[in-house]
Amino acid sequence: MENNKEIISDLKGLVNIVNDGKEGYESASQTTESLELQDLFLKYSAQRAGYAMELKAHLARHGGESDNEEGGVLGVLHRAWIDIKQALSSKEDVAILSAIETGEKSAIEKYDEILDEETLHADHLELLQRQRTGILEALKEVETYRIRLEH
Repeated sequence: MENNKEIISDLKGLVNIVNDGKEGYESASQTTESLELQDLFLKYSAQRAGYAMELKAHLARHGGESDNEEGGVLGVLHRAWIDIKQALSSKEDVAILSAIETGEKSAIEKYDEILDEETLHADHLELLQRQRTGILEALKEVETYRIRLEH
């Protein structure tokens, strides 16, 4: 039973993280004037909404639930940070992309922590690995855009 509480706690944490990402990408899409970046950000926002639904399904299987549709407290702080950094920056899109990179790296770290507990999360290991790979691919794409804009 104790294990189940830990599983529920871990999955709720991941729901918060992917919702942070969803909110961050939505905020970024509204901030940038680049249609190309808007499309990219909306694509990843939708991806994160899908990840949240998948995680919530696993949460329900373990007797947990998450009514969280937005990110956690850190998500609010992260969005505020994006807004502040964007306002101060002469290269708005570069600042937005850098802020997103920070968020994505944090998400990957959290996934890695949970994936290290293979036995505990055996029934949804494949799901978590697939989502982590998706976040890593998003991070690489965002980094590529940032590097391109910086040069």
